[in-house]
Amino acid sequence: MTALNASALSEIAADGQVAVPDYPLDERKIGIVHFGVGGFHRAHQAMFLDRLFNAGRDRDWALCGVGLLPGDSRMRDALTAQDGLYTLVTKAPDGDRDPRVIGSIAKYLFAPDGPEAVLAQMTDPAVRIVSLTVTEGGYNYNPSTGEFQYETDAVAADLTTSFDAVGAAAAADAADDRGGANTSVPAGHPTTMFGYVVEALRRRRETGTAPFTVMSCDNVRGNGDLAKRMILAYARRRDENGLHGDAPIADWLESDVAFPNCMVDRITPVTAPGDIEMISADYGIDDAWPVVSEDFVQWVLEDDFPGGRPAYEEVGVQMVEDVEPYELMKLRLLNCSHQSIAYFGLLLGQTYADEAAVDEHLAPFTRTLYMDREGTPTVPEVPGMDLTAYKDELMARFANTSIKDTLARLAAESSDRIPTWLVPVIHENLDAGRDVTASAAIVASWARYAEGTGENGEKWEIVDRLRDRVTAAAAKHDEDPLAFLRDEELFGNLVEHEAFTTPYLHALETLRADGARALLKELVDAA
Repeated sequence: MTALNASALSEIAADGQVAVPDYPLDERKIGIVHFGVGGFHRAHQAMFLDRLFNAGRDRDWALCGVGLLPGDSRMRDALTAQDGLYTLVTKAPDGDRDPRVIGSIAKYLFAPDGPEAVLAQMTDPAVRIVSLTVTEGGYNYNPSTGEFQYETDAVAADLTTSFDAVGAAAAADAADDRGGANTSVPAGHPTTMFGYVVEALRRRRETGTAPFTVMSCDNVRGNGDLAKRMILAYARRRDENGLHGDAPIADWLESDVAFPNCMVDRITPVTAPGDIEMISADYGIDDAWPVVSEDFVQWVLEDDFPGGRPAYEEVGVQMVEDVEPYELMKLRLLNCSHQSIAYFGLLLGQTYADEAAVDEHLAPFTRTLYMDREGTPTVPEVPGMDLTAYKDELMARFANTSIKDTLARLAAESSDRIPTWLVPVIHENLDAGRDVTASAAIVASWARYAEGTGENGEKWEIVDRLRDRVTAAAAKHDEDPLAFLRDEELFGNLVEHEAFTTPYLHALETLRADGARALLKELVDAA
């Protein structure tokens, strides 16, 4: 057994089974700081950079990963012990594997260990991009109103804390001038992504260093635009609180910092114990946190990088002027279809996406009733894409038995996903007078799933930042069948639209009385 680290690469290469970085690791120079190093980032953006480095290009664009949450200490321990290296195994539907060691992460910083080390890295002039995979919920906005949520605990703390002693004194003086409110302004360090990004940009401006580009890689429409709005809202509030002294930053951030949009795609399940065992047994590598993903990958990226960027186009990234058609295609066909199979699949007693994707009723419900009839009409023309072929390919990707993507993963954090992905589809179809029966059934399947008990008494853990809220709403179904829809933050005014509530109520009643199979069969047969 070979423990994965830099000194072991020659031994792994000699074995011939696993490709290793074809470049000296000491040639890597950090040019990107990335928040949110998870499986997807390591199977996607980090993989593209590794491709580029192997091609002999742009090794001054290596990554420094940053973790903010307590659970990120596990990634710190894994990557630090392995010199930033990890094994990526992609699996094709026919079972073929492509294993390789990825070397594009040159450093990992766990922010609670040393906030100033993170800020020092972000203010290094060599760093010209700060990228994000912080999940849909990481942008701290209300999906119904689109407004930044200032009251979130960690954000609220950052908004009332100065990140240097001079700033604390200036903010206290400003508070005195306003009549004495908040005269004690604590000095400390950021705890949120917003805090680190804005403070690093403030320090760069102060020293005359050009700003970095902020590159969001999350599954939200207009991810760059969203990141800009939320970070700008945070910066303006700090300006208003006097925390930037006599040099407010928001206007400069709005005019001088680039936030390109992008669409990212690769199905990447959570690393399971079996994946670690497979890497060990089949390849003789002891890897604390490998990544397994499908072989398909796509990245469509707006070319807006004033400070420069890696030559992404040389390794398969589509550099375009307008990302929106591609991202709407992906969000409304892939992501929403994942929600279609997630709750229904679990209610049917299934465990994996590949089971749900070939189910005799769930597959046609997803492919025809949702994708064709409700999802596709909301997708604009996508340059170079055949949507029928794309949808067929999606179903084949979902059915990849080599991946074993769990329905539990797809059903997690639903309060971030359904409002962001599916609710806009519903509203657009309602506005156009189109049918929303399939979408209503998907929302009803989430509501039924949120009751926490399956048709045969199965119990499942609801993984959601709003778990208590959604489960409490689901618990009221007997007394108020519309209770789940009454959360305006999640659904806006959908509860007022009879064209939606009528199919929703029928779907929920059928799910609760007769089960998921009965509802799906009814809908598919009617179609």
